[in-house]
Amino acid sequence: MKRIVFATFGSLGDLHPYIAIALELKRLGHRPLLATTDIHREAVDSAGVEFAPMRPHAAQLGDPAELVRRLLHPVRGPEYLMRELVMPHVRGAYQDLDQACAGADLLVTHPLAFAGRLIAEKRGIAWRSTVLAPLSLMSAIDPPLLGVAPWLFWIRKLGVAPYRAAFAAAKRIAGGWEQPLRALRADLGLRPMRTYAQFEGQYSPGGNLALFSSVLAEPRADWPANTTLCGFSRYDGKPAAATLMAELAAYLGAGSAPIVFTLGSSVSMHASDFFATAIEAARRLGHRALLVTGQDPAQFDAIIDSTRMPAGAIKVVRYVPYSAVFPHAAAIVHQGGVGTLAQALAAGRPQLIAPVAFDQPDNARRAARLGLARTIDFRRLTSGAMTSALRELLSSPGYGTRATAVARMVAAEEQAHSAAALLARVE
Repeated sequence: MKRIVFATFGSLGDLHPYIAIALELKRLGHRPLLATTDIHREAVDSAGVEFAPMRPHAAQLGDPAELVRRLLHPVRGPEYLMRELVMPHVRGAYQDLDQACAGADLLVTHPLAFAGRLIAEKRGIAWRSTVLAPLSLMSAIDPPLLGVAPWLFWIRKLGVAPYRAAFAAAKRIAGGWEQPLRALRADLGLRPMRTYAQFEGQYSPGGNLALFSSVLAEPRADWPANTTLCGFSRYDGKPAAATLMAELAAYLGAGSAPIVFTLGSSVSMHASDFFATAIEAARRLGHRALLVTGQDPAQFDAIIDSTRMPAGAIKVVRYVPYSAVFPHAAAIVHQGGVGTLAQALAAGRPQLIAPVAFDQPDNARRAARLGLARTIDFRRLTSGAMTSALRELLSSPGYGTRATAVARMVAAEEQAHSAAALLARVE
């Protein structure tokens, strides 16, 4: 029986894969612990996984809506993430995670859990790294679509050299944001790193787990050494209340399959007019719609009433597990976060993806390449554009056929047990 500590930071999409693996490790008789911000304490506790707080805490992060607004800025978001959300708290994260690792046999880190490498070096415990989306691997052979520089993707036809040069320039810029981490290493008596923590420095020499499906990306020669492609590790949060599930069952059974609209756990706090646009698109299509908003459903009553659609055609809920509704959708509209995308691909339904930032544009591109999705940049998502794209998805059977085929491939890789088995074998 091993004590295995997971360290992560971010949204639910950055939490759920580790809960999935932790639950599988518990089934195998091991003792997992998940260290993360106290924002996620309830989610971890409700899953039955041991929790340890790791800074930054909610009180240190400020207003969530303002945080998300700044984080999703198309250009300055990554710098804000590193300079103001991660690096100022790296010493506190180190102290918290070091305490959580007492007696640990293995430490497993998320790409933003930078304190993990320092603890592994200082304590001499086994360490494995993970990535959740292809973007994190920064392959020049299979280059990502970067939201901050989408034009860069199109120079790939010139070969890998331009992308490698662009990555080198990005590393020099982003590397300057890591001074607090370098100072902490020095204070701990650890040797300076020759690489940047946001890039090569995040990968464990002992092994790196890619927690996404091969349908998004196949292994490449320039992936980090000892990277194993494990497939999605899907977990869908705590079950919804029985009364809500009964209401949903009644709604789903009362008519044609609805279009499901959602923005995940973070982008929903910066939804702008997305859900009003969704309601208008449903009206134009004359189609039922289910909105999973992360917001008070009552605030949409007036908009729904103004559509003059049949009573009950549009249903709004704050939260429901995606696995309970995605398989029943005519199509799924979402932001392209890898956690949401994993559930949508597993459901086997056509998708319209409106990416905002970080890995989302690249995830959306990869889904569209599979022939099961359309994409529209979130900032260009008008009701007309959404209506047109959905009309094509709903009227062209090829999207559904390809979505069903991809769902079979995703299911064949399932899922957390692959990663759990690899971790359980680490000595």
